[in-house]
Amino acid sequence: MDPVADALVGLPELGGRDSLRGQVAEALRNALIGGKLRPGVVYSAPALAEEFGVSATPVREAMIDLVRDGLFEAVRNRGFRVVPLSARDLAELTELREMVEVPAVARLAGALPDDALLRLRALAAETATEAGTGDLLRFLDADRRFHAELLALTQNRTLARTVLDLRSRSRMYGLAKPAAKDDLETAAAEHAELVDALADGDTAKAREIMLRHLDHVRNAWS
Repeated sequence: MDPVADALVGLPELGGRDSLRGQVAEALRNALIGGKLRPGVVYSAPALAEEFGVSATPVREAMIDLVRDGLFEAVRNRGFRVVPLSARDLAELTELREMVEVPAVARLAGALPDDALLRLRALAAETATEAGTGDLLRFLDADRRFHAELLALTQNRTLARTVLDLRSRSRMYGLAKPAAKDDLETAAAEHAELVDALADGDTAKAREIMLRHLDHVRNAWS
């Protein structure tokens, strides 16, 4: 089997909530995370469309969206190439998150109402449940929702969008090694630790947990 066909095997199935274009884009993102689509390889919209069982138009539109996100680049008369993410790129993305996300989250310590803490605890528990299954994509979805809620609590929409974009870009490529269940469970446990630190008003502890949490991103995806 050629590299392109091999990479298409096991692409996530399309769901039924968003537009077809959005569903394809999300499926492509998941395929990147799961290592089904590899950096440097050129993929054609018709070939991916056949795999998905849809027409080439929504696939081409979704790939153009991902070009704008910096995840693919157009290759004239051939298709779209996955843009490689170097160790330096990942280090720079993680450094930006450390500069922006860590202080923003640390400032929430002691400032969150009980209902917000309850929501965070529920989301942290969900990430722990998904970590226990060992399913990387389900864990990352729960992890994204936890961090999205956390960032929403800063009440800074621009900051939230910026950090979520940085997070997405840093997690768009296959893991350096297969995700171990223990690693997912460790990351999930840090969510619970972080919520406890925020509830206790412990700014220094919240900052330390966030830095440790982001270090896992750098190590796992490098």
